[in-house]
Amino acid sequence: MSILTIPNNIDEINKTKDIVDGFIIGIKNLSVNTNFNIDVENLDILNTIKDKDIFISLNKNMHNKDLPLVEDILKKLNNYNIKGVLFYDIGVLNIYKRLNLNYDLVWNQEHLSTNYNTINYYNSCGARYAYISSDITIDEIDTIIKKSKSKLMVTLFGYLPMFVSKRHIVKNYLEYFNLEDNSKINYIKKEGKTYPIIDSDIGTSVYSNNILNGLMGVIRLNIDYIVLNSFNIDEDKFIEVIKMFKSVTKDNFKEYNDKLNSMFSNIDNGFLNTKTIYRVKK
Repeated sequence: MSILTIPNNIDEINKTKDIVDGFIIGIKNLSVNTNFNIDVENLDILNTIKDKDIFISLNKNMHNKDLPLVEDILKKLNNYNIKGVLFYDIGVLNIYKRLNLNYDLVWNQEHLSTNYNTINYYNSCGARYAYISSDITIDEIDTIIKKSKSKLMVTLFGYLPMFVSKRHIVKNYLEYFNLEDNSKINYIKKEGKTYPIIDSDIGTSVYSNNILNGLMGVIRLNIDYIVLNSFNIDEDKFIEVIKMFKSVTKDNFKEYNDKLNSMFSNIDNGFLNTKTIYRVKK
């Protein structure tokens, strides 16, 4: 099992590169829910991250006007030592299939990657990796691992992306009420819960109220990659989290799990122990 992180910046990469196996990095204007996005003109920064598994996220829902840039970036990335490219839009897959590239594709449709049949279908289309949804239980993830043909990754720590909108929800709100706010992260409060919200150049992302604690997954799952997300997490605490995920065993699990839960006031197990049940309203 290898550990990937979604880092906040290059400084965090430099501080954690000795204790993780790789990173998920975004591309400016073509990635959502990635904390560190590099400009297409600054791809050489990838050469400074030595001997690590680097995955590039191109997971925006693309417009037609984006496709020439997507193809250009896919070609340019072939000159770098990356492991794979995460995609959401099928257009990325179709362009990839036309090109003779050295790296793999990772099917990453977040809330849709919930079963091994679809993962195996995308594997047959050329996507040798899949990023499993965080909306299912640990038992369901385990079933996918056992019956999937692809290499797999799953998020086991951090705030989880709930949805992405192309609308600028925060900016429109501020403009309508003639307010000024230069915060990088805003918050929505509803029914006693607080949801982080990011309004970027390409739209709005809303994250979960709680931080996912999936430490049990290290013990339970025989998976290729686990992902730890540093979004909105104190850097020193995040480094401590990485160390715990890296060294947890059955013997020290309870100690580490208790410590992890005590480090954050808003932490839970997400859907790992909770099945989603759909009921018709009375």
